[in-house]
Amino acid sequence: MREAVFSYLNTFDPFQMFGLEHILGIIIALIVIIALPVYAKRHLNKQMQYKIGMLIGWLVFGNYIIWVGLEIIAGTFDYKVHLPVHLCRFANIMIPLVMVWRSYLAYEILFFWGFSGMLQASITPDIVAGFPHFHYFRFWLGHHGLILALVYATVVYDIRPSFKSLKKSFIALNIFLGFATIVNILMDANYFWICGKPVNQFGEHIPTLLDYLGPWPWYIISAEFVALAHFLLAYSPFYFMNKRRVKR
Repeated sequence: MREAVFSYLNTFDPFQMFGLEHILGIIIALIVIIALPVYAKRHLNKQMQYKIGMLIGWLVFGNYIIWVGLEIIAGTFDYKVHLPVHLCRFANIMIPLVMVWRSYLAYEILFFWGFSGMLQASITPDIVAGFPHFHYFRFWLGHHGLILALVYATVVYDIRPSFKSLKKSFIALNIFLGFATIVNILMDANYFWICGKPVNQFGEHIPTLLDYLGPWPWYIISAEFVALAHFLLAYSPFYFMNKRRVKR
């Protein structure tokens, strides 16, 4: 079994960035992200809304767990690579707090993480396996699935971020940055791309927004300002909605 799983995980057609499988993946995700929460809000009762929300949360969570399990079975699990010390993976294992237990603090933090890091990752995905490989679906579910969960929680659960939420999320982001830095030092790893710009499993450079933010370590500082700008952009619709309510 180990040989079969190892062979499958490492045998695939290469992913083509901005190719058909990339563009269609984004388009299909956008349709689901918009249509499912709207349908659930308008046509389903509270019990069904909650069941679907739970399903989304556990699917995103289980997506990461299944990947780690397969790597362990294949004998390729690497503590320098597969731990949940990348922002998206940590968000994946935290999302049930929002979707199952409706934790507002978890929502506050993950909302801004999701609508900055996850969207950026969708544009420049760090995957090598193309459709229909497990790694292809794993990446999209881990990123687009998280965005779906956050949109669903906002639309269906009627949870909203505040400006205080933005500040909490930015503070949490920097706490996570500090934690990832310690892990990288102790393990000689490169989680959260703190010690170098993104590379794939073969050590090949992956084009990302970080390429435009300067050399190491300066791109880390530049990324702080970019993240803050993304957070403000994600909050802007709620700012204008709140302002309109005040005028009424």
